[in-house]
Amino acid sequence: MKVLIDQNISQRILPLLAHQFDTLNHVRQLGLTDADDYEIFMFARDNGYQAVITADEDFIKLINQFSQPPKIVWIRAGNCSTRVLSELLTEKVQMIREFIIGDDFDIYEIFKP
Repeated sequence: MKVLIDQNISQRILPLLAHQFDTLNHVRQLGLTDADDYEIFMFARDNGYQAVITADEDFIKLINQFSQPPKIVWIRAGNCSTRVLSELLTEKVQMIREFIIGDDFDIYEIFKP
């Protein structure tokens, strides 16, 4: 499972989640720090990423316009620490995996309880 983390999520989350996915990269690692959302979306598509984890609503517009791949895991938790975000994603990792391999949906929304 190949997943890309958007620039609006701290790259410090990588070591906390790396064991949850086969490949997990942050846009900063890939030289996409200054890329806009369209460029990131298309990079993910062109490079075999199955999903982008983001807190940016613009990705919803992109998936509605271009469809998948990649699928979008949309974090709707407001401002929260990297630790809290990591815990939230870890708690939902099985659902995220099922979403990524499934055919039913393009967007998986995660809310902070």
